Parts: sequence; C-alpha cells; structure tokens
Amino acid sequence: MSPSFRTGRLLVATPSVEGDVFRRSVILMLHHSDDGAQGVVLNKPLTAPVDSVLPGWQRVVTAPPVLFQGGPVSTSSALGLVTVPGDQAEPLGVQRLFGSIGLVDLDVPAPVVEAELAGMRIFAGYAGWSDGQLEMEIRRGDWYVVDSEVHDAFTSDPDSLWRAVLRRQRDSLAFVASFPDDPAMN
Repeated sequence: MSPSFRTGRLLVATPSVEGDVFRRSVILMLHHSDDGAQGVVLNKPLTAPVDSVLPGWQRVVTAPPVLFQGGPVSTSSALGLVTVPGDQAEPLGVQRLFGSIGLVDLDVPAPVVEAELAGMRIFAGYAGWSDGQLEMEIRRGDWYVVDSEVHDAFTSDPDSLWRAVLRRQRDSLAFVASFPDDPAMN
C-alpha cells in the first residue's frame, strides 16, 4: 500500500493499544509520505475551553467548545482543523489538505475565516511517526486503517467515536466495537 494512501484515512486503535493518548483512539491522518506521518487524535477532548488558550476562537469551533489532545508531539502548540464546504477556492488563512479538510492559520483573526467554515476543531499537539514507524505499528497489529467521513473530525460526541467508526465497518471489524473496556470483566 502506498504511504500516501493513508492520508485522509483513519487509524483506529486496536483493543491491545494502551496509554492515555492512544487507548481507543481514532486518528485522522493529515499527511503520510516516505518521510513519516502526522495525524490528530479526534476523540480525546480536554477540559480547557478554547478561549483559555486562543481567545476569539471558541465561538467558531464545533461543539464541544474545548481543546482536544491531538497527540503527544508538540503539545504546547495548537492546530486548527477545519472543513470548508463545496469546491470553492481556499479561504484566506486556510490550507486544504484533502477533500474539504484543511488547516486554518490561527494567527489570522477568527472573523476573517469563520463565515467560510462548516466545522472547526482545535488540537493541542499531534500524533507523529518517523519513516517506517507507522507501517511497523500497523504490521504489529496496533491500528486498523479505515475510511474516514468528514463528520468524524467534528463529531459532537467524541467519546463514542471509537465504537461508532468500528460499528460502521462492513466486515468482522464491526464486532470489535463491542470489545469490553476491561476484558477481565467479560
């Protein structure tokens, strides 16, 4: 599989993946090349309101209006993920990545771009892999690679995203959605 094929797709953590950031995580792959990969964890909301870090953006973000933990890399930086409706040109301050998904320059004042956006979420940090690292993790069985839907990145119920993404799969992978949080309790 070509590495660029994973750009725009989801990595869904298998039940064996542990740790605060990646346990039952759903990661949207923003970029994947021979040099490595970057993505953001879509289902790890933090308690900090957006305005506590980026004043003026809270009214623009999709509910819930909190920061999300995008991953363990560069957690002191923020990344604004957006969806731009239709096939219109990139709005000022937005760089399209694939389809309707793009990144917004958070140094641009929110009123300049907010009318052009259909959804927005702000992440503290991102998930990153060096050359070959992600491929090794997939071979080891840490991640399911599945198709994304635009609403995945902006769901109003991020806590149920892991199960929802698995449930919609058309093969035996859908059964993984019912894997218990604690297998010892099964």
